[in-house]
Amino acid sequence: MANVFLVGAGPGDPGMLTLRAKEIIESCDVMIYDYLANAEFLKWCKPDCEILYVGKKGGDHTLPQDQINGLIVEKAKSGKVICRLKGGDPYVFGRGGEEGEELVEAGIDFEVVPGITAGVAAAAYAGIPVTHRDHTTSVCFITGHEDPTKSESGHNWAVYGQSTSTLVFYMGVGNLPMIAKNLMDNGRAADTPVALVRWGTRCNQTSFVSDLEHVAEEAEARQWKAPSIIIVGGVCSLHDKLGWFEKKPMLGRGVIVTRAREQASGLVGVLREQGACVREFPTISVEPLDDYAEVETAILQLARYQWVVFTSVNGVKHFWQQLRAIGLDARIFGGMQIAAIGPATADELRARGIEPDFIPEKYVAEHVVKGLLERGIAGSDVLIPRAKVAREVLPRELKAAGCKVTVLPVYETRLGQASGDEIMEALGAGDIRYVTFTSSSTVENFFELVPADAFKNYPDVKIASIGPVTSDTVRKFGLTPAIEPEDYTIPGLVDALIQDATAAK
Repeated sequence: MANVFLVGAGPGDPGMLTLRAKEIIESCDVMIYDYLANAEFLKWCKPDCEILYVGKKGGDHTLPQDQINGLIVEKAKSGKVICRLKGGDPYVFGRGGEEGEELVEAGIDFEVVPGITAGVAAAAYAGIPVTHRDHTTSVCFITGHEDPTKSESGHNWAVYGQSTSTLVFYMGVGNLPMIAKNLMDNGRAADTPVALVRWGTRCNQTSFVSDLEHVAEEAEARQWKAPSIIIVGGVCSLHDKLGWFEKKPMLGRGVIVTRAREQASGLVGVLREQGACVREFPTISVEPLDDYAEVETAILQLARYQWVVFTSVNGVKHFWQQLRAIGLDARIFGGMQIAAIGPATADELRARGIEPDFIPEKYVAEHVVKGLLERGIAGSDVLIPRAKVAREVLPRELKAAGCKVTVLPVYETRLGQASGDEIMEALGAGDIRYVTFTSSSTVENFFELVPADAFKNYPDVKIASIGPVTSDTVRKFGLTPAIEPEDYTIPGLVDALIQDATAAK
């Protein structure tokens, strides 16, 4: 059984990674990855996985290929599972064949996990079908950067020039003038459409269409750089008509998500679907309590309460974990009223068989209290499962209304990052357009890591706050939120971001 896997990481969009590739990433003991393999995939590695970067870009080689080959063989001999992760497909200009030969010579079994190659994927994301019945019935993949040690070129420019195939050049931006000239000298018409696609399928994808005569000049004017593919042929004329990816409203906009990693997936996924370059920076981590004796006691005495008010998804999850740990389920809530602050919390309860009796129209404590009082909660015994440290508005107002309130910590939040250096670097590089805050604690923790005075040096970076309470916390640091949705929910926040990004175009 093989213990080495040459894995295609695809063109960059996480959705383009194959299921088999993800399975290998999750199970490997050693990860050896390239420059063009999306580093986001590394988060799926096991905690004890050894991760080694051997990327090559523009002449800057972390390791030359022969040393990479030797490293793979050396690690493979240890008997560990090795994932050699390569951008695109290992056997399409990925030098996977050379690595495979080295493994064979060393007597090491291996498997290949094909990946989606940029020549197809980046073209499709730019609105260019590499074959089309009205334009061409064939496609040719060509390296734009040959092995410099070869005695003569492997290119047959006469064939390329006379061919009606779509030509896709990989790694050819530096040689674009030569490529265009050779094609025209060998018969390709000067007005043949040519497209360049940079960082294809990723949130920072850009592309343009020119023709053979002018493409090199235009690329220089645009200061075009690698990694890019060059597409030559009539199909490039469909770029504007069929282009879809670059129309996404938030394409290329850098967005920092400060939610706890356990909660961030929904927001991150929706923003990425809209084209945003999302940078996860969880400023809080949600942690279980060291001791749940108090929670267990409260659950066993649940019948004494008339109302249970859940203030977060995490409150529901951690309360239910203890409920199940002592052999109980939703039936214990029989005869009492359940409130959920917000639709996400309500959905979490519904997933456990509980339909909330009350969900406020506005998802802040002040509106919750008003709605609960209208429901007749005054004078009731109320249990509030929540974080160990949270706002006291809800308990205070309910107590003022004559309620006997028990605040029950079922989890705690802690600072989720050790340093803000990564964010300061991204801000300095101009990679960030928005910072999102979904609670007061995300604001406070963010500015503990990224000093507010330093953040003020980037006035073009917009703060997006989920609601007025969070916005008030932002103002305490001398900053003003630029975005606050009318609907204080994650979908409302996303809609507000999209509206702002669209208006800025």
